[in-house]
Parts: sequence; C-alpha cells; structure tokens
Amino acid sequence: MLIEIRHITTYSYDTPARYSIQSLRLTPPSFEGQNVLSWAISAPGFDKHIEYRDGFGNIVHLASLGALHDGITIEASGIVDTEDTCGIIHGLSEMAPRRVFLRETPRTAPDKAIRELARSVSNGKIPTDSLDCLHALMRTVRDAVDYEIGATHEHTSAAEALAEGKGVCQDHAHVFISAARVIGIPARYVNGYFLSGTLAPSEAHHAWAEAWVDGLGWVGFDPANGMCPTERYVRLACGFDAGSASPIRGTQRGGENEALDVKVEVEQQGAQQQQ
Repeated sequence: MLIEIRHITTYSYDTPARYSIQSLRLTPPSFEGQNVLSWAISAPGFDKHIEYRDGFGNIVHLASLGALHDGITIEASGIVDTEDTCGIIHGLSEMAPRRVFLRETPRTAPDKAIRELARSVSNGKIPTDSLDCLHALMRTVRDAVDYEIGATHEHTSAAEALAEGKGVCQDHAHVFISAARVIGIPARYVNGYFLSGTLAPSEAHHAWAEAWVDGLGWVGFDPANGMCPTERYVRLACGFDAGSASPIRGTQRGGENEALDVKVEVEQQGAQQQQ
C-alpha cells in the first residue's frame, strides 16, 4: 500500500526567541514491510543539520536557529510503501539490547491496579506462550481504557489513565507497556501514522507498542484499535515511553508563551484523512 504523509508542526511565541534547537525524529525507517520511497523535512536551520541514530536506533536530525524569530514551522512529508507483516518487525536497525525495555519510567511505572491487570492475563508469572498473553493483554487494556479525546494530557501516566478509565492511543500504549514489563516481557513505545476512515481524525498521528516474543522478535500491538499493526501503519520512532519517542523535542531562549499547532495528513491514492 502506498501511503502519503504530510506532518506540519508550528510553534509560535508572544515574544521573539533568540535561539532554538530541535531534535527531530521525523524520518521513518525502511525495514521488512515498510519501504520509504521518498521523504523530506523542512525546518529552520535544517540546511546545516546534524544526522545521527539515537540509542533506540531512531534516525535523528538536529537543527538550530540563531536569529530572532517569533515562531518555527517544521514539515515532514513523503511516500511510504507498506505491507502487512502481522505486526512482526524484521530488518530494523537495533541499537539497544531488548532487556533495557524492561526499564520503568515515570509514565510507565506500575501501580497496584496495573500489577493486578498484568496478573489477570498471566496468572502472576512469566507466560510460556507470551504471544497469546500479549494478545490477551491488548484486549484487556482496550476494555479497561475507553478512547476519549481530551480526557488526558501528554504527561498523563499509565497508572493515572487506567484509574481514570479513559484516554487516547498514548495512554493505551503506556498501560500495555507497563503491564507487559510487570510480566517480564520487554516492551517499547512506538509513534507513527495510521490510515483509517473509521476512527477520529486525531488518530492519523498514532501511537502503539511493541513487545518481545521469543521466536518472532519484536511484535506490534495497538491496544487503541485492538489489533496488531497492518499495512495501514507507518512506523516512525520508538522509545521507553511517549517522551523518549517524541517526534520533536527542543528548547529555545526567549520565546514566551509558546503555542503549538499540529496538522497531519495521511492518504492513500486520493483517500485523505486529515487532522
């Protein structure tokens, strides 16, 4: 499936900024089932950017702007050819050993409720059939957290989302990851894009999880939709949680009262979905 993507992020300030630096994880990788045919990034200072891979294997571009400015617009766009691999990840550059993805973070730290949720699908022990267990966990998380835009915010933790019983794809992924790590299964956060005509437009920029399954490797699980990623998904970057996998991280000197606007367009052969 050919998927066209346009992702525009605009920061505006009430007062001019003197300097800005942005770390951009906005370039999807090519691997089995995902082939990037074309991709371009436009951002202030990008003509002199530094490119590297971070500790998770993500492609990162570092761009800075030293002139006075009252805003920044960053645009990433391109075409990606995808195939359904049943969520199984092969051919992806791996930098970190999988055991590091057992690490807890403030956003994924389990509380009593998450530990009980994990035990409900694992009988309190590391499962012998982790694939079946992870599918059960995906369904359990989806049933426990209703999808509701605006119910949570970017810093909401897995424990808070589960207690609230509602959230968005970021929250579903965090709860799944937290519970998988409780069971003893390495799990990581993934952000990317999703092509669908049935969900809310805000799902065009999407988040899900990947967990390690012996004999298969990394496998994607999308609790928000209750399925493994298909050819409708484009994988962008991964990390311990939403913070470390964020497409854009940056800072500036000056530039008070920052406002953020994000627009994402994902389409296939003229069928467009817009955020």
